[in-house]
Amino acid sequence: MEWLDRLNNAIDYMEKNLDQEIDYNEAAKISCCSLFHFQRMFSFVAGIGPSDYVRQRRMTLAAFDLLNSSDKVIDIALKYGYNSPTAFTRAFTAVHGIAPSMVRVHGVPLKAFPRITFTLSIKGGKEMKYRLEEKAEMRFVGKKEIVSNANGQNFARIPQIWEEVNKDGTCDRVQALSNQQPAGVFGICANFREAEFDYYVASASDQPVPDGMDELLVPASLWVIFECIGPMPDAIQEVWKRIYSEWFPTSGYEHAGTAELEWYSDGDTDAADYLSEVWIPVVKK
Repeated sequence: MEWLDRLNNAIDYMEKNLDQEIDYNEAAKISCCSLFHFQRMFSFVAGIGPSDYVRQRRMTLAAFDLLNSSDKVIDIALKYGYNSPTAFTRAFTAVHGIAPSMVRVHGVPLKAFPRITFTLSIKGGKEMKYRLEEKAEMRFVGKKEIVSNANGQNFARIPQIWEEVNKDGTCDRVQALSNQQPAGVFGICANFREAEFDYYVASASDQPVPDGMDELLVPASLWVIFECIGPMPDAIQEVWKRIYSEWFPTSGYEHAGTAELEWYSDGDTDAADYLSEVWIPVVKK
């Protein structure tokens, strides 16, 4: 439950600063994790990224201000961090479907996005298959790209990476490098930094690094490995959401902060019985 309390404390910080500059690094610090893991955790549990949440909350309050005061639109825009009326109008319209100048017209429909509160939901009846394994240091070789996690860009870019490596033959070349356990092709998020991380399409291998590829050494760790059955990417995204919303809050473990792995089996990724796995490095609380 401590994990959920940390997330709610981060929400408290964001809510108190909706009319001030919000430092997402500070929100991550309150949650006792890196910025990357905070954004990832928040997105999976809430179904929306923290920056999108803040934008929707600010536009909710901006609509109330427009309705309940005679303040100018530019003053309300400045209050919520928009120095440009055009940028404020664009953000407001994206949320409410109308320009802020139209709010005071009688009968105009608006949207309200309430504050999020994270709670533990007891659902039952749907098992999660996982195992804990100790692994020595692992060496991976494959294609690396630096990916931004600003405004959820990573969620859009990573599927594009997979489309590209499948089309240009890179995935086949990575598969051919696999000669160590665990065998197969992995998607790996590693070397987390303030606003970006390294993403690898790679295999466990002791072979030399081919031109245009990189190696990644993943430190020895205790791993929790979750089985995922179903078509990609929906099935694996659902598993990630359940890991953060159901498994971590009650498991007695927390993220170790090093690389995260997704393992993909051979076969039809659209099949109902397609097998993949999520690997997360963990430590006892």
